[in-house]
Amino acid sequence: MLHSPRLTQLALTIALAVGAPLAIAAEPAKPAAAAKPAAAPATEATAKAPLPLEELRTFAEVMDRIKAAYVEPVDDKTLLENAIKGMLSNLDPHSAYLGPEDFQELQESTSGEFGGLGIEVGMEDGFVKVVSPIDDTPASRAGIEAGDLIVKINGAPTRGQSMTEAVDKMRGKIGDKITLTLVRDGGTPFDVTLARAVIQVKSVKSQLLENDYGYIRITQFQVKTGEEVGKALAKLRKDNGKKLRGVILDLRNNPGGVLQSAVEVADHFLTKGLIVYTKGRIANSELRFSADPADASEGVPLVVLINGGSASASEIVAGALQDQKRGVLMGTDSFGKGSVQTVLPLANDRALKLTTALYFTPNGRSIQAQGIVPDIEVRPAKLTAEADTENFKEADLQGHLGNGNGGADRPTGSSKRKERPQDNDFQLSQALSLLKGLNITKGD
Repeated sequence: MLHSPRLTQLALTIALAVGAPLAIAAEPAKPAAAAKPAAAPATEATAKAPLPLEELRTFAEVMDRIKAAYVEPVDDKTLLENAIKGMLSNLDPHSAYLGPEDFQELQESTSGEFGGLGIEVGMEDGFVKVVSPIDDTPASRAGIEAGDLIVKINGAPTRGQSMTEAVDKMRGKIGDKITLTLVRDGGTPFDVTLARAVIQVKSVKSQLLENDYGYIRITQFQVKTGEEVGKALAKLRKDNGKKLRGVILDLRNNPGGVLQSAVEVADHFLTKGLIVYTKGRIANSELRFSADPADASEGVPLVVLINGGSASASEIVAGALQDQKRGVLMGTDSFGKGSVQTVLPLANDRALKLTTALYFTPNGRSIQAQGIVPDIEVRPAKLTAEADTENFKEADLQGHLGNGNGGADRPTGSSKRKERPQDNDFQLSQALSLLKGLNITKGD
């Protein structure tokens, strides 16, 4: 499949996990040259429309003037490639012309290993904006947060630069350091220095938060993410020793990825009905994906965490589960990228990344520029644990009576436990509390 609902033009290298797709995303065995989709059938209007000769004459004249009068010599190849880039950049933020390096990096990004800083970025008011840091990368370890504006790169202002120009400046040799000047929530600019690294993104992480309650985090949607989520559900069930009583699916700060993987993840929690459909002008952009009867999650209660860094493929999963009332969405509004990009390979190892369709949730919602609104809004909050009081309990008193039911004594200090993920994550702790409440009210 050639389609990918993901934040394109976001981090061609920094988080080189651009919104990906192309043929290799869903059909990795096919060479890029064989992945060209059939040309769109010409409509009656386009078939009869004459060539804009006047505009073509103007284009040729401008090119001649630049070659003759520009302060430095410019070759035809450079001028034509720049013209193509301009043609694509003025369509929408996610369409782009990919040179050989960018095309290669895009293909590598879907495999989960690439070089860079580990951030997904977009544009806002002429500045580069962090959409989300990728877990376990230099960016996340340095404390960079979704929503930060990158106003300078190594001291050079980013305002006025194109996305590709800014991304190119953040690229470089592995191990070299780069300084980003950030503005957070309109505050005072501050510098963060990071070392470029090979980014190996593990797209799925899972663990038991407590007995009977599982946690699955998806950092981005790669080619094998659907398969990995299936394995994670099986492992959680095995580690728990019995059927789970609830699962938390964490899609926060997940910038998206491969469309097919998003469908597979949603299908693990659904047994019937539509997952997502797309609409576009070309024949192969009209797609519909439905769930199969298999249920890897065994129908357990589900809470899905989203926030402003949840985009594209994340929104497909969240929207499908919300529309089908399979789970409760919790957190804050998602990013709002509802378009599908198709990668069209060209000659000489180049490609076009072109917006070809919009996707819709099962109920026909387009989330483009609006996002998914959670069922329960829970904003981030800092948790501060109060110090345990050392008051005596009955079990501390010498000669106290034993428990008549045979239970073990619980003196002061016996309830201390090691730190858990939910202890420092307010949204996650609220999701876990909701799952427990759902089980109590239904009598499990």
